[in-house]
Amino acid sequence: MKPVPNSFERKITLKASRSHVWRALVDAEAFGQWFGVALEGRRFIAGEWTQGQVTYPGYEHVLWNVLIERVEPQQLFSFRWHPYAVNPKIDYSQEPTTLVKFELQDFEDGTLLKVSESGFAHIPDIRQKEAYYMDSRGWEEQLSRLEQFLAESARARESGGAWRT
Repeated sequence: MKPVPNSFERKITLKASRSHVWRALVDAEAFGQWFGVALEGRRFIAGEWTQGQVTYPGYEHVLWNVLIERVEPQQLFSFRWHPYAVNPKIDYSQEPTTLVKFELQDFEDGTLLKVSESGFAHIPDIRQKEAYYMDSRGWEEQLSRLEQFLAESARARESGGAWRT
């Protein structure tokens, strides 16, 4: 049986300024809107845990629970979490976490965003393959949701509306 890779990386070029992409990542309420988690009134602070109820259809029973690791303005945002921790009958709290990193770079008329997740080698064997597959697939969808959120936010700003869609 082929071993599960320890990490993966996804890239997307977004037609938005670095500052707007950054805000969509580190403004907890904006992050929650595109990611699908209720984070109203929450803040992302390095070294602190942040929780919110998942609002994504089919996963409303999941409590999103992350440890914010680094917040380097307009460059890097990272957090630790338990990958694909969706079974309400399992206590994931004693399992190792994976590290999710968002790295931003200016690129042509927009921003290159790299999302990586690492640490799957430490996830219990019984969950490792599914966690890797679901998270690697999930980030592709989440990046599409972020792209759509940024496009809708840009249209709202152009028409004099607020940041939030």
